Amino acid sequence: MSGALILSVILAYFLVLFGIARWTSRGAKNETFFTGDRSSKWYVVSFGMIGASLSGVTFISVPGWVGNEANQFSYMQAVLGYMIGYLIVAYVLLPIYYRMNLISIYEYLKDRFGFWSYKTGASFFLISRVIGASVRLLLVANVLQAILFEDLGIRFEYTVVISVLLIWIYTNRGGIKTIVWTDTLQTAFMLIAVCLTVWFVYQGLDISSSQGVVETVSTSGYSKIFFFEDFNSSNHFLKHFLGGIFITVGMTGLDQDMMQKNLTCRSVGDAQKNMVSLGVILIFVNLLFLGLGALLYMYAQQQGIDFAKSDLLFSSVALSEFAGPAVGIFFLLGLIAAAYSSADSALTSLTTSFSVDFMNVKNKGEQNERTRKIVHIVMSAVLILVVLLLKRTTDESAIALLMKFAGFTYGPLIGVFFFGIISKRKVNDRLIPVISLIAILVSFLLWYFSAGAPGGTNDSGLFGGYRFGFELIILNSSLTFVLMLIASFFGRRSINTN
Repeated sequence: MSGALILSVILAYFLVLFGIARWTSRGAKNETFFTGDRSSKWYVVSFGMIGASLSGVTFISVPGWVGNEANQFSYMQAVLGYMIGYLIVAYVLLPIYYRMNLISIYEYLKDRFGFWSYKTGASFFLISRVIGASVRLLLVANVLQAILFEDLGIRFEYTVVISVLLIWIYTNRGGIKTIVWTDTLQTAFMLIAVCLTVWFVYQGLDISSSQGVVETVSTSGYSKIFFFEDFNSSNHFLKHFLGGIFITVGMTGLDQDMMQKNLTCRSVGDAQKNMVSLGVILIFVNLLFLGLGALLYMYAQQQGIDFAKSDLLFSSVALSEFAGPAVGIFFLLGLIAAAYSSADSALTSLTTSFSVDFMNVKNKGEQNERTRKIVHIVMSAVLILVVLLLKRTTDESAIALLMKFAGFTYGPLIGVFFFGIISKRKVNDRLIPVISLIAILVSFLLWYFSAGAPGGTNDSGLFGGYRFGFELIILNSSLTFVLMLIASFFGRRSINTN
């Protein structure tokens, strides 16, 4: 696949995005950037959120996950947990957000506990989303660098800057209103790309013509879903399933990025329809990506295609001389769509959270709009710097890295939010930042000295071979909840809640 063709596809794609941005930003006010004028149709939001939920990490890293014998389709265990998490978000958190008419969901913490908990929640989101968005951008920038910009003599740093600059251009005016529609387009591109890629790769395999796609995948040796044998293993069913519930509550229900889209719906009922339908659809979409991974591994082995790491499997096959230009074009469209549907909404939500939670920018006034635009530029620069830092410091699979960071940063948010929802006890507001940091530190130390982590060995550790998986977020949030409960005995017994 020639560099000229790749560049043409990228330019054409962004021209379409700029056209959507121009259409959606007509008559946009400062409030439009934050709330989308609360006029979005729930099914449009739901479809667009598929792409934002999956991102380039799913597009690239989930198919690569399959090749490890200890992994295979084990990720589906977490996906089943995600469905339960979406129900909790829909029927526990969304009614609270709509009843309080929130722009930033962390304003709930100010109402429930006070100033310091509010700032702590917003700070953890900013850290979490900056890292998460940077991991996703790093993954895609690596692929674009390998397939295009390296041959053009463009350095990796410039690849990252160009990527973020393009996002800034089409989100600068319309904000979340633009994101709702660009996400819809990007999700369509991504799903079309992966479906057609599955078909083309299946057709290219040297297998019996009587064997269908499903049978080919199920007999491939990559398709084991449930792992019950070894509880010490990071892929045990309970760790993935329960971790998946907590990850969804944290990374969706307590994430300004994901909730900001939901809060553009006209009513809480519409937002709930969006959330439940999203959870059901993602079960089938993730199964599709894992099936693609099995086919890609089979194809790479058959054709003798080498790749340096699992995250490069998809691109190595799609852009190889064996696959043909059609697979390469669809891969490229799907990759760009998956990556930018996550990164653009991340930049918008980071701008919203910092503007509302720290700069007190809400709706009207030229000064507020000027401040929001400055914050938008600053957040773009922060993303660039963090991507470059991660490039120098990590070589881990993107999805594993993302889940690990989620375990440390979203855990305190879950603990604090659900202590406030479940209990009416009062906690000294100034203690909440300290409690959150203690929970993270203890969780980190337990993980660090467990088996398989840098502080342990493959067979040893503090817990006799126990490896932390997706359940790290459960540990972190539970510690936060327990510490808040203990701290509540040193203050007044109850507090009025809305």
